[in-house]
Amino acid sequence: MIVPKKLSKGDKIAVVAPARSISILDNETCRYAAESLLRLGLEVEISKHAGEKDEFGSSSVASRVEDLEWAFESKDIQGILTVIGGFNSNELLDYMDFDLIRKNPKPLCGFSDITALQNAIFAKTSMVSYSGPHFITFGMLKGNEYTTEYFKKCIMSEGPYNIAPSKEWSNDSWYRDQENRKFFRNEGYKVINKGSAEGTIIGGNLCTLNLLHGTQYMPSLKDTILFIEDDDATNPVTFARDFQSVIHQPGFEGVKGIAIGRFEIKSAMTDALLEKIIKTKKELEGIPVVSNVDFGHTTPLATFPIGGTAKISADENGVSIRIEKH
Repeated sequence: MIVPKKLSKGDKIAVVAPARSISILDNETCRYAAESLLRLGLEVEISKHAGEKDEFGSSSVASRVEDLEWAFESKDIQGILTVIGGFNSNELLDYMDFDLIRKNPKPLCGFSDITALQNAIFAKTSMVSYSGPHFITFGMLKGNEYTTEYFKKCIMSEGPYNIAPSKEWSNDSWYRDQENRKFFRNEGYKVINKGSAEGTIIGGNLCTLNLLHGTQYMPSLKDTILFIEDDDATNPVTFARDFQSVIHQPGFEGVKGIAIGRFEIKSAMTDALLEKIIKTKKELEGIPVVSNVDFGHTTPLATFPIGGTAKISADENGVSIRIEKH
């Protein structure tokens, strides 16, 4: 396991666009994001091609690879944030210089479509990366304290930490209206299967992780804790089949525990439906499974290390999720 050096005040982070272009964001949100990071002591540099935009709202493979490799190789850059998610980060995998990344380990943080890059990097280099806020996430004016706290715990601090449930959450289009937000009280973690486990974290966005199946970029499942979530394009039926695809992967018996991120409202997933999906899969018997964890496409979100280690415990007394190595 290669753990990148933590970010410190005074460090410079590159903002790269491995999926959708930064040009889809409004200038005001980008300014808020840069100001929020500056308050953490982090200077921002937008990569050369981040603003390019083609018919798919992205840019060429060559441009995206060039920006990523620049960010890892540059001595002036200490960390990397992705602009936002999208649909096509997996296009880059055959063209990336994984040796360059291995020799220049740096924190890479993002989520959603960035799952493809993060798990591939771990599979090819053993380097830990971070499922957490995008650059745009730091542009949120309200309800972002939890997200910022866990970004600091994971990427700017040493030592283990527990992921506790947030007090409230939201699933609105905050970037369209920063003032009129709708927040819900968080009911906390849900225990689907009791038990305890320890292992290496892999996963992130489920349907993006599935793009790696059968390729050299899929990490080993041996002795792992699977963190999975999905976006508003999913529903109970598609989640069930996408999850079944992971269960069919060689070595799935190596999965020791599962944490499921909070579903978006549009998905129409319920606690009862999710429990039925889990309980009807015999391969999950004896594996601790918890849900409604603060990561994924609702806000706020905790940052966790893909390739790092975690301990999960779930019983009648509640749930503990502890990040050990990050």
